Amino acid sequence: MQGQRKPDSLSFDIAESAETRIRRLISEHPVIIFSRSSCCMCHAMKKLLASIGVHPTVIELDDHEMAALPPPPSEGDDSLSPRNSSAPAVFIGGTCIGGLEYLVALHLSGHLVPKLVQVGALAGME
Repeated sequence: MQGQRKPDSLSFDIAESAETRIRRLISEHPVIIFSRSSCCMCHAMKKLLASIGVHPTVIELDDHEMAALPPPPSEGDDSLSPRNSSAPAVFIGGTCIGGLEYLVALHLSGHLVPKLVQVGALAGME
């Protein structure tokens, strides 16, 4: 394809703040993990998602960028709702799921696959 090239969504403008860049990345990717470098929990999250056919975007952040992660939504007493957004944090369909323990809980409860299908990260199971 010649002519105009679609900008790479992983690119960023130096003038773009960490908060703006993180929010943009969350909105552009159906499944995205934010992590510190060499995080074993992030590796486990990627393996779990890959085992069901989803390959998330993974972004490594430094400490000041980690502080820019949006807080998880606080909706009532939902037992699957994350308590903090520390690294690693997975976002599915723009919603913060939380860390590894919340991703595993979502999977074990049977809600992960339908959520991934809903956001278009996984083909529907027939």
